[in-house]
Amino acid sequence: MQKHLNNWGAFLSEAGIMKLEEKIFNIQSKADFTEVCLDVFRYQFDNTSVYQKYCRLLNCHPNAITQIEEIPFLPIDFFKHEKVLHQHQSSQLEFMSSGTTGQQRSVHHVADVALYEKSCLNTFEYFYGPIEEYTVLALLPSYLERDNSSLVHMANDFINRSASEESGFYLNNLNELTETLQKLEAKGQKTLLIGVTFALLDLAENNQLNLNNTIVMETGGMKGKRKEMIRQEVHTILKEGFKTEVIHSEYGMTELLSQAYSKGHGVFDLPAHMDILIRDIEDPLSLVQQGRNGGLNVIDLANLYTCSFIATQDLGRKISKNQFEVIGRFDNSDIRGCNLMAL
Repeated sequence: MQKHLNNWGAFLSEAGIMKLEEKIFNIQSKADFTEVCLDVFRYQFDNTSVYQKYCRLLNCHPNAITQIEEIPFLPIDFFKHEKVLHQHQSSQLEFMSSGTTGQQRSVHHVADVALYEKSCLNTFEYFYGPIEEYTVLALLPSYLERDNSSLVHMANDFINRSASEESGFYLNNLNELTETLQKLEAKGQKTLLIGVTFALLDLAENNQLNLNNTIVMETGGMKGKRKEMIRQEVHTILKEGFKTEVIHSEYGMTELLSQAYSKGHGVFDLPAHMDILIRDIEDPLSLVQQGRNGGLNVIDLANLYTCSFIATQDLGRKISKNQFEVIGRFDNSDIRGCNLMAL
């Protein structure tokens, strides 16, 4: 066993990798999650060169890691300056973060697009049910106007899987979107309206809608179009404009291949293959107890061919085993397109 652990990832055959992927999406318990995390960590230590170098700088080796809390989390900025990818894999596509002129953009090299789509679909359907039952309306200006957006790719996959002919993308044609929403509401059709925050605010403030059968889901991001607002203020405007009781939210980012979802009040629920650990603001290699604020360390096991253990620039708190809140960002962090509005 000791010899096996010294180069664990190198011993995985193609069948072994497929089995590991299968285990990622069949986690049933905390023990399962811990086992898969340790397996993925060893695999990435052996095969993701950038992550291995980072771990060695911290004098960390898989032989010494027996708990999730001991696994090193790669600072998210590495995705801006290094190629974070399994050394024997190539990119099927590259997701790039949004950014203003002059900012270095993160690049996520995706070795298996099907794995990303499986992660997105499994997570959404775990929380909301079969995507085929929904009409999917994606209001994503700024994202549609640039290449390589992971959010656009996810929305496009949902639209293609939807059984509704009305599903589709909307850019600046808010009147057409309003008419579509009214028709769907009249039919009682289950609908997902997923949109960037500034565009949803434009829609809510300039159109009269009463959405009883529609999930309104904001993904964050003013993109320089409007002043920054706290989440409570945004959600109040959207609830009043759409005559709906709650506003849903999606937490995702370029560097992740999975999402967390909030069904209201800014509390995000995690799928079984993700977790959040909170690191100490003053000591980034230490963790804090549940309920305390700190930096968000994200475990995303779907990031199998890059790095599943990422220290983000988000601030938040863990409020239960599978729930967390986002309360803002570290000072001087880039403004990003994911859901990062402060509470």
